[in-house]
Amino acid sequence: MARYLVSGGAGYVGSHVVLTLLDAGHEVVVLDDLSTGHAGALQEGVPFVKASLADRAALDEVFANWRFDAVFHLAALSLVGDSMKEPLRYCRENLSNSINLAEAAVKAGCMKYVLSSTAAVFGVPREVPITEAAPTTPVNPYGLSKLMMEQALAWAESAHGLRSACLRYFNAAGADPKGRAGEDHEPETHLIPRAILATLGRLPPLHVFGTDYETPDGTAIRDYVHVMDLAAAHVAVLPRLDGGSVRYNLGNGRGSSVREVMAAVERVSGRKVPHEDGPRRAGDPPVLVASSARMMAETGWRPRYPELDRIVQTAWEWHVKHPAGYGVRQAA
Repeated sequence: MARYLVSGGAGYVGSHVVLTLLDAGHEVVVLDDLSTGHAGALQEGVPFVKASLADRAALDEVFANWRFDAVFHLAALSLVGDSMKEPLRYCRENLSNSINLAEAAVKAGCMKYVLSSTAAVFGVPREVPITEAAPTTPVNPYGLSKLMMEQALAWAESAHGLRSACLRYFNAAGADPKGRAGEDHEPETHLIPRAILATLGRLPPLHVFGTDYETPDGTAIRDYVHVMDLAAAHVAVLPRLDGGSVRYNLGNGRGSSVREVMAAVERVSGRKVPHEDGPRRAGDPPVLVASSARMMAETGWRPRYPELDRIVQTAWEWHVKHPAGYGVRQAA
């Protein structure tokens, strides 16, 4: 049994990583400032430290109180649009604070660091599916902040021996099939929960950004990977760190269009998704699909929930059972 620190463990992906580690019999400590995470996402009996990654003294205290076998770093800002408006804030939160955590780990002798990165490091891809060899040319401060942290970790390995795994997520979706955690953002920007919440009458009709892409149905295609599969990848990657740092793309390897997502929500719910078509959103590529072939070949990881309907079903069930999300906000 090992002990792990999960920063951002009260957030969407972080809470599912915590569940996956607990299910595997490990000990977990959660560090989160609850600025976007939820106290309701914390699991009973799991030690929780409410602190900002900007607070170096608090980080040193955490590492003084527990010995960790690895750090899973998922605390970050992740809205592309907001990053265009507040680039310095995104660089501070996603780069400076991440470095604070890495420095505290190195000081304490914890030499394994798993970073929640993003497909946004690739910008507008030249080829699809996207492999790890694709050029990293981010087109927004969010993607840039994550890429800079990846680069900082590469230098940290050469200087300090800190081995890191940078996991470049594509579109996280779904919820824990056992109903222990789900997706609750304010505002909600992800397609699947927006379609579900519009169908439930908790959000206005879904706005479809662009119907004239060069795709089979004219709408943009994205790679949706179940959040529990993402969480499982964090555990699967740990043995690779014994041999040095790694970088992996994480997706389903298949794309689904906006209209295909809407159709899946309709099949699962038995209801129509209220929606309105609109023009394209500036900067949206027509297709973003991952190649996770390297991750599969080197770790043995495989998605357990690759079917779109299954991903949507777990998300639907969670939202139906949690009309107010984690209870911080009132249901509409």
